[in-house]
Amino acid sequence: MDLSLKEFLDKKVEAFNTPDFIPADPISIPHRFTLKQDIEIMGFFASILAWGQRKTIINKCVELGERMDNAPFDFIINHQDEDLKQLLGFKHRTFNDTDLLYFVSFFKQHYQRYSSLEDAFLQEPFVAGVNRVEQALNSFRSYFFSLPDYPTRTRKHISSPLQKSSCKRLNMFLRWMVRKDNAGVDFGIWNRLRPSDLICPCDVHVERVARKFNLIQSDRVNWKTAVELTENLRELDPLDPVKYDFALFGIGVVGEM
Repeated sequence: MDLSLKEFLDKKVEAFNTPDFIPADPISIPHRFTLKQDIEIMGFFASILAWGQRKTIINKCVELGERMDNAPFDFIINHQDEDLKQLLGFKHRTFNDTDLLYFVSFFKQHYQRYSSLEDAFLQEPFVAGVNRVEQALNSFRSYFFSLPDYPTRTRKHISSPLQKSSCKRLNMFLRWMVRKDNAGVDFGIWNRLRPSDLICPCDVHVERVARKFNLIQSDRVNWKTAVELTENLRELDPLDPVKYDFALFGIGVVGEM
């Protein structure tokens, strides 16, 4: 373990893992809500739509919330077919209203059976010796597309380790839901997945800074890269390795090395 690196990154975690981080980040979207299911739903949308400029991502998520009357769980569970017209025309990058309508169908089906979205990641028993989040993400993608006649185009919006994807957006969502501390940024409202099992979201800022600190050696960015990064971060904190996402992302955005 590089104690000097740990000390440096720990200080950066303290600097960036604060409520001041929230307003300019997509995590500000679920922070607009108090009902657990609303937090899950809007957190999921905010993570899936998280590509491009953060300001644009936040604005599109605000628009989406307004289209669901700023009560997403109630809208999803109780909407009539006529209400779905409010969603038509929504678009962010390659995510459009066809994808959105399927997401709403999935959420309705899921929440009619379960009280939390965490159950969607726990559809299959864990196998000993394999990372729990890796298993959860593979299980989730299979479950997410278990409804009949899902749009083929929508599959590109839900990644999994089986596809060799780094699963940046879903790993970010899991960080929001699973990590627990007193900083007030991550929610920590899920208890069956553990912070120690989380995989670090590997976006362009995190990747660039991680390479400078020799936390990544892989040439490509894929699932193995995210695992490699997380295993090195686990050397610094085995119980909460993904807290260093704040440090690496923060340094990358601020440009402070």
